[in-house]
Amino acid sequence: MEAFSNRRTIRKYKQEDIPAEKLESLFFRASRAATMGNMQLYSVVVTRSEEKKEALSPLHFGQPMVKGAPVVLTFCADFNRFTKWCDLRHADAGYDNFLSFVNAASDTLLYVQAFCTLAEAEGYGTCYLGTTLYNPQGIIDLLKLPKLTFPIATITVGVPDEQPEQPDRLPHLAYIHDETYHDYTPNQLDIIYYVKEQLEENKKYVEINKKENLAQVFTDCRYTRKDNEAMSAGLLQALKCQGFL
Repeated sequence: MEAFSNRRTIRKYKQEDIPAEKLESLFFRASRAATMGNMQLYSVVVTRSEEKKEALSPLHFGQPMVKGAPVVLTFCADFNRFTKWCDLRHADAGYDNFLSFVNAASDTLLYVQAFCTLAEAEGYGTCYLGTTLYNPQGIIDLLKLPKLTFPIATITVGVPDEQPEQPDRLPHLAYIHDETYHDYTPNQLDIIYYVKEQLEENKKYVEINKKENLAQVFTDCRYTRKDNEAMSAGLLQALKCQGFL
């Protein structure tokens, strides 16, 4: 799929609805994604109403695409359905643990990627919201997720109303390791991150944030230790409440 090499994140959408039958077709076709034990450990909550988007928006830090997209999809790791089926068949389900969460989360992300690839091939634009795991309990409460389910990823989808530049990507030598993992030397790191550090937009980020380099923008401004630790605590608490810990 050559078109995949040209993909980009879309944050602005035309005010065109996505027909229910089209969405259902994409969901069904995406279900051919790889899944552990053929269990399909995922569910999707489809949000179309303006009221629900308005409620979801602050949980995603007010990112405008939540309210601007015709459809918002919350993909959830789901061991609730499988566990209840086991209970109904008098089978002892042992999936209230962290390993099961990881398995269901992996299933979910495989399904998310399959859905996005298929949707983009149909001419739709998508945006992955990494904020889903930052406020899991709020999303759980709003979407009424039962025990043994957990929000993993949120995707906004619609007809694109922009054609943004593609963001940079690291060269493949940054992440491909032959036979065993080969750790990075300082010289290799200089080579790997050279282009990213030389981009004018990134130089601007360094300047306006009054930092010495781009790495400090990430560690001191965008993804800080303090925030990571606070949100990790919330994530663990939500996992406990949902029965995975």
